[in-house]
Amino acid sequence: MNSIRSLSSLAICFCIFMSACPLGSTTFASTSLWGKKLVFEVQPCLWQLHSGVSVPALRELSVCMSLRRTISADWTGFEYKAPGNRETQLGFGGKNGKLFVKLFGQEWQFQNNLTVNEWHSVCLTWSGQAQRLRISINSTFLIEIPLTTSQQMSKNGTLTLGVSHYVHANGEIQPETGTNLVGEIGLFRMWAREWSLGELKNLNCTDGDLVSWDLKQWTYDCPPEPNINLHCAWSFYTVKMETCIFNTLNLGNLLLSPEEISKFWLERIFPQNISIHSILVSSPCSSCPIVNDSATLDKDQTQELELLSNTICDNCFNCEVHINVNPPADVEVVQAEITALLSLRSPLNFLNLSVQANDIVVLPVEQFSKATEPAPTVSSGIDTPKTAPTLSPSVHPANTSTTREPLHVNDTAEPDQFFRVDLVLNMTGSPLDPKDIIEKWVKKQLEVNNTMSVLNLDIKENAVRNMEHYSNLMISQDQPKQYYCAFHVQECNKNTVAEIEIRIQAALASKYQNHSIIIQTVEVMIRHIVPKNCSEDTSFTIYGKYIWPETFPQRIQVMGCIAPTSERAFRLCKLDIETDTTRWADPNMKNCHQHLSISDLNNITVTPGNAAEVVVVIQDLVVIQLGNSSELSPSHLESVVEKLSEVVDESIVNSAVGANIVTIVSDILLSNTDVTPVSNTFLNLTDRMADNMIFQGESANLTAPPLGFSMINVAPEEFSGLTFGASIVSPTKNPEMFVDQGFVNKPHPTANATISLPSALNDFFPTGERNTTRVQFQFYGTHELFQDLDINNAQSNWTLNSYVVSASINDSKIMNLEDRVVVTFSHQIPKKPRDKVQCMFWDFYKNGGRGGWNSSGCETESISPYQTSCLCDHLTHFAVLLNVERTPFSKVNEQILTVISYVGCGISSIFLGLTLLTYLIFEKLRQDYPSKILINLSAALQGLSMLFLLNTWLSSFSSYGLCIATAATLHYFMLASFTWMGLEAVHMYLALVKVFNTYIPSYILKFCITGWGIPAVIVSLVLVIDKDAYGSLADAENEMVLDSTEAFCWIQNDVVFFVTVVAFIGLTLLCNMSVFIMVLIQIKQIGANKLSANSHGSVLDLKAVASLTVLLGLTWSIGFFSFGPARVVLVYLFVFLNSLQGFFVFLFHCLMKENVRKQWRIHLCCGRFRLSEYSDWSRSVTVGDRSKKKNLVNSDSVASGSSQ
Repeated sequence: MNSIRSLSSLAICFCIFMSACPLGSTTFASTSLWGKKLVFEVQPCLWQLHSGVSVPALRELSVCMSLRRTISADWTGFEYKAPGNRETQLGFGGKNGKLFVKLFGQEWQFQNNLTVNEWHSVCLTWSGQAQRLRISINSTFLIEIPLTTSQQMSKNGTLTLGVSHYVHANGEIQPETGTNLVGEIGLFRMWAREWSLGELKNLNCTDGDLVSWDLKQWTYDCPPEPNINLHCAWSFYTVKMETCIFNTLNLGNLLLSPEEISKFWLERIFPQNISIHSILVSSPCSSCPIVNDSATLDKDQTQELELLSNTICDNCFNCEVHINVNPPADVEVVQAEITALLSLRSPLNFLNLSVQANDIVVLPVEQFSKATEPAPTVSSGIDTPKTAPTLSPSVHPANTSTTREPLHVNDTAEPDQFFRVDLVLNMTGSPLDPKDIIEKWVKKQLEVNNTMSVLNLDIKENAVRNMEHYSNLMISQDQPKQYYCAFHVQECNKNTVAEIEIRIQAALASKYQNHSIIIQTVEVMIRHIVPKNCSEDTSFTIYGKYIWPETFPQRIQVMGCIAPTSERAFRLCKLDIETDTTRWADPNMKNCHQHLSISDLNNITVTPGNAAEVVVVIQDLVVIQLGNSSELSPSHLESVVEKLSEVVDESIVNSAVGANIVTIVSDILLSNTDVTPVSNTFLNLTDRMADNMIFQGESANLTAPPLGFSMINVAPEEFSGLTFGASIVSPTKNPEMFVDQGFVNKPHPTANATISLPSALNDFFPTGERNTTRVQFQFYGTHELFQDLDINNAQSNWTLNSYVVSASINDSKIMNLEDRVVVTFSHQIPKKPRDKVQCMFWDFYKNGGRGGWNSSGCETESISPYQTSCLCDHLTHFAVLLNVERTPFSKVNEQILTVISYVGCGISSIFLGLTLLTYLIFEKLRQDYPSKILINLSAALQGLSMLFLLNTWLSSFSSYGLCIATAATLHYFMLASFTWMGLEAVHMYLALVKVFNTYIPSYILKFCITGWGIPAVIVSLVLVIDKDAYGSLADAENEMVLDSTEAFCWIQNDVVFFVTVVAFIGLTLLCNMSVFIMVLIQIKQIGANKLSANSHGSVLDLKAVASLTVLLGLTWSIGFFSFGPARVVLVYLFVFLNSLQGFFVFLFHCLMKENVRKQWRIHLCCGRFRLSEYSDWSRSVTVGDRSKKKNLVNSDSVASGSSQ
């Protein structure tokens, strides 16, 4: 009873003192390394165990550390050596890409190594009695090593972290270079017993009993740094401290034990989320020094302390307190705040308790007995004394996490007071971030004694006023800028409203100056506001159903998770700066486990009240499922679509819900999910959603990759048409959309799809509700929802070649329009000359209700290879389909053919140049008609080859005129080449078939007029009639131009191409083939008349046939037969022979002609290879044109055409 009476008296006196003399506070630096890391650079950094730390001889131990490597190199985690011995008794590290463990001089290596730039938790346990060594990494058992001997770990050895070491003769520890860790260590602990793997998992956040994670136990030459990546939340702690009690007044015999006094004191300085489990007192002493730290006390407290100057303490003792922090909090936070609480100086009129701040040790320890643990709380509604800091609970699970977002709970039984402050101020100077300067100044002025907090600070520059100053050239550069600030002030000391307003006014009225930066208040408006509490709210999430109780403004409500029950969920009752009212913020459920799956959606009933939450649940479930897998299963997809349909049908969809639905559809379409079975359901779903969605204003847009929706409310009497367009860069990007209030017939230059609605649609608007007519447009930058079974068939040549766009009007079915809807599409693959495009719409009833493409009611107008316009008499989903009639080449074949074509043309250009030089330099070679025709043919082929090689480069300038000129010139040289091939055939016919000595005056001149004039006339007519027939083609394909993925200037009008190229070349080759056959017959007859026919004559005949084939261009005819199964082979042959035609001309008409070789030897060779100009051959050369009157054909010309 005496003890109880004494305790009651003490409590009364303590309360009197607390009300009269509030405690001061000060900040004490904690020596804990929790929340910090050791950074090891390339230059070794030495962290060694303090010599004052006693390590006993051990027969078992456990070591755990967290580390992160930043480079791949040999490294050391830790090393323990016996005193004065170079042998490593225990060590861990990595070398040669393997892990190693050292124990009593032996070393074991493992294939595993720790991944670079990732945090890893490594634990080693050893038992000499059990003769085993165990290693685990990231809470996963790695290996157990059996030992053959039972040894003992030496006591008081040397321990280093991140580097191996040796002991110098003078006793100093020196690091060994070459194997030092380059990275970070976030945790190191050692226990004097062997823990099991299961026990280690439960000790993630506990400190070692031999070596703990505290600066007091280490000597180092590089300081620790804050660690934002690793944090541990824990509930169980042991506080060790030396406590002294001073009794300054004669209160009689208190009859209280040190345990009772300590418990009484601690229960009043600890917040209610810290409960005391037990208190142990030991080592009492008779006297202890007086603590005199008047700097931390106010005037009255200092006077009280002076009375203790000659007082001897009544009792000093070592106190060990076991506490429970609920909910769990980060270890470093608990250590710092417990140290701060215990370091507060608390002199009473009758009693003073003093704790040495440097002797306070706060250790996270094993879990206490379950029977004595306080029950976990599920919400925060308790009163925290204002005299001590509030412990901030962690939002992390009770293990190591990689992120940290601390939420502070302010636990009081009644709401704080709130004020709205509107501030106008001027700032002089030019800081880099003026808003940051203002924010720091406001908080510094108001958050002085932790009784007021600045919330929701919003800073805006008075741009209009500042621009007026800038426009006045006479204003100095130091002219102040004006800013508007609006924020809330939360006051928790319960002073009167008038007192608080005066304090705020005085704090903000003071002038701030820092060098050239000056802040001067212009106007302050303060208004006391009384925001309502956040009402009770039921939230339905993937973590389960939570009922959040009514909560004061700016308070964080804490609730227990459904799973696991040991964790907590948080939600803030937020004060909004725009409205000065409260609203619930989104709950923080990071610590809770998922409670629902997609399969559970079938058990959810959608109501108008929970529709928005159901959509959020579906969205979260889809994101989680697609994060774990690349697709949704058919059953999951069906559940999602069915539940979204219920939401649209059973509730009113607002913009936020609509945006979430579009996001869900987007996530599914971007995955590998097969949506074909539910494509029509998806399309109907989005149609109904857009028709019924509620939004502010006349229009609303919703976008998500790769979807775009635009809803427009129109007035029927003002409707004059609408035009919608959308463009998209990539299916993973949001499309850009635009709407024109009118009918625009021309396509938008950058849009992938444009749809223009005529004013005649007014006749189809729903009657009765004239003000609720809604037009909606939809854009789909993907083909996933529009898979037609007929088109996907392997035998079909059709393919979807545009994105999909649609338009509709609510409650109306639009069809049989006289004024057509104009839809313009950009092709995804440019149309080639023989390809066909067709405008189609998505028919929901095709393929047994699964949908398909239908062309009824749409007319196709091809604008260019890149665009197609559709004229349709109804509204639905439209697209353009491409029909590739011929089997396309593979990309590999196209690339190979491109290389062959360019290389062949390059070779031909070189040898055609040599041919022209040979015949132009040596006059004797160009004295007969065949040589002159050959010169013109070579010139035409040279122009064709050079233009082909330069075409892509000239096209890259993107010049309209240059491209037309390039295409027209290429067209001209192609026609000229075939014209001269035809003239070569005419000459052979006259020379070898007709065989009459007929004289034709100006023979070559007439040939030149024909050979160069006819192509010029054709090209000129094309330019006059339609110069746009020439242009740039991408992937242009025809018989004469090789496939190319780059732009190519050529004919882009099909009619011009087939008439002036295909038909012209076809007729020329047909004539040449006829002449070729007649010439072969003639050569055969000449050979039959020879008496000495032998193999040498056959070779000459073969050479003549090859020469004629090249001159007449018969290899080009292969292009007309490149179809069917042998098409690839024929195209390879076509490209090879024709790209090298110039080389073959040089081969047969220069290199293999005797007269050309002799001219080379006469003029280009020297020594014994040189021929005399007056040799027998030179005297026998035909004089050709020197005759006044000569025959059309002579022996040389015949030989040139045949035997040579």
